Amino acid sequence: MPKPQKSASDSLLLQADVLVLGGGPSAAWAAVAAAEASAKVVLADKGYLGTSGATAPSNTGTWCVPPGDNRHAVVERRWQRTGDLADPRWMLRCVDTAYRNLLRLSEWGYPFPSEDDGRLYIANLRGPDYMRFMRRRVLLAGVTVLDHHPALELLSDGDAIVGAAGVARQIGQDWRVDANAVVLATGGCAFRERILGATGLTGDGYLMAAEAGASLSGMEFTGKYTLAPYGSSLNKGLPFRWASFHREDGSPIVGPTGEPLRNGIGDREEEVARALIDGPVYARLDQAEPALQGWLRQGQPNCFVPYDRAGIDPFSELFRITLRAEGTVRGTGGIDIVSDDCATGVPGLYVAGDAASREIMTGAVSGGGAVNSSWALASGWWAGKGASTHAKRRTGKAFRTEVQSLGQAGLRPASSPRVDISAGEVIEAVRSEVTPLDKNFFRTGEGLEKSGERLESVWRDVRDHLQGDGLDRVRTREAASIAAAGRWSVAAALHRTESRGMHRRTDLPGKSPAFAHRLVITGVDAFRIAGAPERLAELAS
Repeated sequence: MPKPQKSASDSLLLQADVLVLGGGPSAAWAAVAAAEASAKVVLADKGYLGTSGATAPSNTGTWCVPPGDNRHAVVERRWQRTGDLADPRWMLRCVDTAYRNLLRLSEWGYPFPSEDDGRLYIANLRGPDYMRFMRRRVLLAGVTVLDHHPALELLSDGDAIVGAAGVARQIGQDWRVDANAVVLATGGCAFRERILGATGLTGDGYLMAAEAGASLSGMEFTGKYTLAPYGSSLNKGLPFRWASFHREDGSPIVGPTGEPLRNGIGDREEEVARALIDGPVYARLDQAEPALQGWLRQGQPNCFVPYDRAGIDPFSELFRITLRAEGTVRGTGGIDIVSDDCATGVPGLYVAGDAASREIMTGAVSGGGAVNSSWALASGWWAGKGASTHAKRRTGKAFRTEVQSLGQAGLRPASSPRVDISAGEVIEAVRSEVTPLDKNFFRTGEGLEKSGERLESVWRDVRDHLQGDGLDRVRTREAASIAAAGRWSVAAALHRTESRGMHRRTDLPGKSPAFAHRLVITGVDAFRIAGAPERLAELAS
């Protein structure tokens, strides 16, 4: 276990082979994989490993595909839904690695339930139990865990990423970890939307990676929304499959063919979104038979907490609903992966989970809970192994005395700081462009241009004038990350002049063969957008 040291400024200093940033399932799997490869591992989490992120408060399925010839057919069926952007080779790799890791969980003693015939049912993970179990496994592997230690920036020696620095929230002490490789497993960006487990999902890893020279892809695919009771953070849409939808006076909302609107999942989400733009919408889960009602309450107990607290029977009474934006958490955008070990193209920097682009897995549509869960199981493993291999190649190389801190926006303003620019105001300004249904669920070129202009103005203020001191740096850095993610998302959406998957251009409603490829964004202040083939050619050169 790394020995902590104190510098003259009383900062915490550690050395490791591999540093993992994050605290969700992909971070835990990356830490275990690296430790099992004999690497000395430190994991630093913004929150508490075991309760951080979107998995911990929820039950989640997995894309569980056992070995056999049927794997190819299962993957092909899923690929048909991805808008022609996913990569079947990566999909097969993911289901194979995820299945092996589900078996590892069973071998380690994770309490999977049994089916009626006695076989273990390994396709579902109970979020709280799963993450508590993974925390114990990480500690058992000898990993040093730094809870409540948000990272603020990456460190570079000019050739490679050699660690990260941040602040310990509970004591206000700065920390730094020198490492031969870093895995970013910091999650996606929820743009501060009120959804389960998303408080810390502010896109921090995106900005850190971009500052280091990594690229992003899929940032235009942020149009995933989930139905939720109005005023609630419970973004669990499954029960709405059995819902009917009404206006405030109880009159049914009618679909485009004249029939009452029922089942708000899938394609029907668009009809619900249009109704919400027109005014308040109410729902009732009256399409569920009594036996199904019991199954829903047993299988999704947290879905019914808001109703029970309000004294509402959702199966017989109307209740108001909303659509919650899920950003890149249930979207597909993130840091671009350039090799099978989840490398980013920046030496020493790897990525896993929702911090990575999932276009290669889900294309232009959401991976939902199941595919994203399997992606975390697999990508965390690959990134941890890849980082440990890189760390071994660098073993024996002394850390350079001149290590550069890469963080800029929100930490080191390009001009003089201004007290009239606050992190909260920055976040609200970004949210006003990337979460409203009439701007982000349904998009137009004109609307995207206006949002892009506003976000450029916000970014200039962030880049030039936003700065925090002490613990406030966490908040200003989060605001800068959200501003960067919003800016990239809108720019990519404007660049993709078609509709595909969750990218819905009402002024360009059809798919264009010219855009049957990924869009890759490189750069922070002055960024460029290129197709994936151009980016690969650049890396090869």
